[in-house]
Order: sequence, then C-alpha cells, then structure tokens
Amino acid sequence: MKSAVETLDPTKVKLTVEVEYDELKPSIDHAYKHIAEQVNVPGFRKGKIPARIIDQRVGRAAVLEHAINDGLSGFYRQAVNETGIRPLGQPDVEVTEVPLDAEGALHFTATVEVRPEIEIPALDSVTLTVEAAEVSADDIAERLDALRERFGTLVGVDRPAAEGDFVVIDLKAVIGDEEIDSVSGISYQIGSGNMLEGLDEALTGLSAGETTTFKAPLAGGDHEGKESEVTVTATSVKQRDLPEADDEFAELASEFDTIEELKADLREQVASIKTSNQAVAARDALVEHLLENTEIPVPQGAVEAEVHRHLESEGRLEDEAHRAEVEVDAAKALKNQILLDTLAEQLKIKVAQNELLDYLVNASRQYGMDPNQFIQSLDQGGQIPAMVGEVARSKSLAVALRQVEVKDSEGNVVDLSEFIGSDEEDAAADAAAAAAGEDVTDITDEEGIEVVSEDEAAADKA
Repeated sequence: MKSAVETLDPTKVKLTVEVEYDELKPSIDHAYKHIAEQVNVPGFRKGKIPARIIDQRVGRAAVLEHAINDGLSGFYRQAVNETGIRPLGQPDVEVTEVPLDAEGALHFTATVEVRPEIEIPALDSVTLTVEAAEVSADDIAERLDALRERFGTLVGVDRPAAEGDFVVIDLKAVIGDEEIDSVSGISYQIGSGNMLEGLDEALTGLSAGETTTFKAPLAGGDHEGKESEVTVTATSVKQRDLPEADDEFAELASEFDTIEELKADLREQVASIKTSNQAVAARDALVEHLLENTEIPVPQGAVEAEVHRHLESEGRLEDEAHRAEVEVDAAKALKNQILLDTLAEQLKIKVAQNELLDYLVNASRQYGMDPNQFIQSLDQGGQIPAMVGEVARSKSLAVALRQVEVKDSEGNVVDLSEFIGSDEEDAAADAAAAAAGEDVTDITDEEGIEVVSEDEAAADKA
C-alpha cells in the first residue's frame, strides 16, 4: 500500500492512498462469501454460489463496493500508522478509483483534522513561583476550631439569630396566589448559603417565633429561576457551644494525651496540605506558562463536534448563548490536550498497568461504581485508550516539573519530589513492571497507545 500526506493547513491534512489489488483481494473474497450467503440462486445452495454467478446476478460493481466498504477503515488506519499523522476526528473519505481487474488498484483520499505540530519551549530555563508554605498560628487555630465544632453541642438561645447560629425554620414560597413549595421543621445554619438566595439575610436578627418575608428565585423544580415571595418563620434559635481546647479535649478528639501534642499534629497536617497546594499551584503555573509561550492552532472541526455533542446531551442545540460559552471551553480544553499530548510524546512518557489501574480505581470511586464494573464499561465503550491518555498527560506534567525550578514567594527553592517523583523512581517502577511481565504503554497518537512488551520496556531503559 502506498500513501502520501498533503498538509492543507496546520490542523488538516489530505491522505492519498493506493491499495494494490492483492491487498484488496481478501476483502473481495469476503464480499463474495458474504453475498453468497445472502442471495438465492436456483441450482445452488446458499454460501456455495460461484463468484462468476454472483458477478452475473449481482454485479461485479456491487461486490467491489462491498469489499471496499469492508476494508476501507483498515486501509485508512494503516495509512495513518505509516504516515505518522495524529487524527483528531473522523475522516472525510472519497474513493477516486476502483480496481476493475487484477491489474488495477483502489485509490482513495481521506481529509482529516490532525493534532498540529507545535514547539514547546525549553523547560530547563523555566522558573515558577508559588506561595510560601508557612504555617501560622491562625492556620492551627482554624484546624483546631473545625475539630472542636465536630464535638460541639447545640444549645437554645433567647436572642436574635446571628451568623453561624442554627435556626429551625418553616418556609413557604408562592408565586402570585399559587403556593409553589413549603417545608417545616428543617434546621439551617446561617451563613451556609445552601438554600434560597437571601435566606441568610432574612434570618439574621430574627428571634424564635418571628416571621419575615423576602423575594428570591427558586432553586429547583418546575419553577426554577422564577422570582417568588418566601415566608420564613424561625421556630427556634441555637448556637453551637464548643468544648475547651485542653488536654481533656485532646484525649476525646484524638490519639494524643495533651493539647500541645494535638496542635503539633495539626501543624504537620497544615504543612502537608500547603505543600500539596504548592504542587498543584506549580502544575497550574507550568501549564499557563507553556500555553502563553506556545502557538497552538486549534482544529475548529473538532471543537464544533465537541460543542454539538455537549449541547445535544443537554438538549440545548438551539441555545446560541450557551453554545458560545461551550465553544470557548471546548477550544480551551482541546488546546490543553494538544499541549499535554505533545509534551507526553516529547518526554517519552510511558504508562504502566498499575498506574492505569490506580487511575481507574480512583475514577470509579468518584462515580460511586464498583471498580470492575467501571473498567468493564469503559472497555466495552472503547474508552480505555482515552484513560491511558489522561494518565499520560498528568504524568507528563509531573515529569516536566522535575526539569523546571520552583521557588516560593520568599525565594526559597521548593522540593516537590514527594508529589512529582523522580526519574530514578520511574526507571525502577518500569523495571519492576517489566520483571513482573506487565505491559507498559507508550503514548503515540491521540487514539491511544502502542503496547510495549516488557522486553522492549527494559531495552528502552537500558
């Protein structure tokens, strides 16, 4: 098979493919066999009709059409692999010539959007700045207060409600003369903001037994977003009394005997969280830096396809205002994907089976699904390669962060090795995977992966 690539623009190419008759013949033989099983010819059993009879009854053109339709996708994939292009959508295929005899060949073209070639700036000259991970007394006090709240008790008070108080309320919403909704005896903490807009303000200053009204858009149901008149009655007001932060509390709320030991542990927790936040901030800053310093053409057809899919799933294909919002988000997401896929390829990122499995198990928990069922559903939907791509993109950022300098706002170098690992750790993990006979996947195109055997993986490291 011969194939050639013509670049139409940075995000679109035209493949011209020539398939020799001998390469098409298996598809032609399959077409004869399939047609023989479908037609009735007097004197012949189904499936045993000679090719010449099928040519007479059905026509050679119909056989060729069947064979080409059967083999075209495989020839296209082969041409993609041979030319090294990275499609980002479905191709527009046109058959330009069919083989009328054994001397002929199948010619077709495939126009498709591709991942553009981009030049990512050198990483070793990049310096990123993140916030310092200092732990203050206020940080510890905040964590301690949150722990005390878990062990607090609600006590009724005879005063107007204030922010943070818990108020038991009866609530009714009407539009015009129609009562839309009502609830009774529910507890609400002022300041939580998880019910109706304006409820916090309405309850503040309200004593037990008092009623007030306010206007608010409804938050759900058939009348969601519509302005309603809400009547709310406070039946009781309670405040949360917190236990004293002393040794007795430390024994109650933790494995420690003293409050000082508990505070020391809280300090370590805060420090760990802040260091983790530094890693996240450094990752985001690196992506922003690379986006700002890399010219990334965005395939418009791929964006439009994603926008259509998104709007169709929401049943909002005619919502032009929403379409504009989704288009911006889709273009941004695709630009990020192009950047990280290119980065993963340049850094020669490989994904081990255990890395993929860890990712899938964590994802299944987010969806509240059994991991085995989740993985099976992804496999049946052909989504595993996409998941490998997600792992590779995340891993590419971790590897890239090892090559840049990260400092905090006070000029100190930040050690992120706890979160981004090291090249030596990756090499050891790959070697262990190879020794265990696990596959390592190498991200080679947008559709997926090339499975690299353990021997090849070990050879790569050598």
